[in-house]
Amino acid sequence: MKSNPSFQFTTGVVGYPIFFVLLIWVVFWFEVRFSYNFNTYGVYPLTFKGLRGIVLSPFIHSSMEHLYHNSMPLLILSMALFYFYRAIAWKVLLLGILISGFLTWCISRPAYHIGASGLIYVLFSFIFFKGILAKNYRLIALSLSVIFLYGSMIWYVFPMEDGMSWEGHLSGLITGLLFAFIFKKEIARRKTYVWEQPDYNEDNDPFLKHFDKDGNFIETTETEDKSENKPANRIVINYNYKKKND
Repeated sequence: MKSNPSFQFTTGVVGYPIFFVLLIWVVFWFEVRFSYNFNTYGVYPLTFKGLRGIVLSPFIHSSMEHLYHNSMPLLILSMALFYFYRAIAWKVLLLGILISGFLTWCISRPAYHIGASGLIYVLFSFIFFKGILAKNYRLIALSLSVIFLYGSMIWYVFPMEDGMSWEGHLSGLITGLLFAFIFKKEIARRKTYVWEQPDYNEDNDPFLKHFDKDGNFIETTETEDKSENKPANRIVINYNYKKKND
């Protein structure tokens, strides 16, 4: 079965999500500082001009409250994505923005739809359903954690509140579910150690050679150190000095 690289912490697990969140804050700061309004760059359904919002809308927010409520879920969910699904993280992010944005363009009301909430729903949906389908206890635990933290988000895929793009939320939820099936065979696994390999032989383990059968440490003798460090086929050059007679 094809699998992702093992669960492994890298600087990208934290670095990429922080960079993305900082970027959307910089965009909002730019709007406030220079009195710009980027709302018209959002997704506007069924118009050619509105297509640009598919790429631009995740970086645009209408207010500080809107930005604040999107920042923390985006940071946490994207960190989980890069840690548990590192090999496909960029595919999920980039394709998630494009596909959920296009679905929003197709089904939404005539209005400008902005914000990173569509992407958040992609991540929420993908991480939850992927963990269930993978049948890996670590990923199932992750799914349950996501539901515990953000389970109430499910209600916002319905038209419950005026001024909220429930169409974008629904598009993100559908996209994440779709990705969970598309990447069904991409299962991250725990890193295996040398002694867990099927061909492992403890008699050849260089570390265990320093212990006897009772587990006592064996000090390496000076002779052994010299023999181990002695280079093979060593060339020896001898110099002979002859004292000159006056």
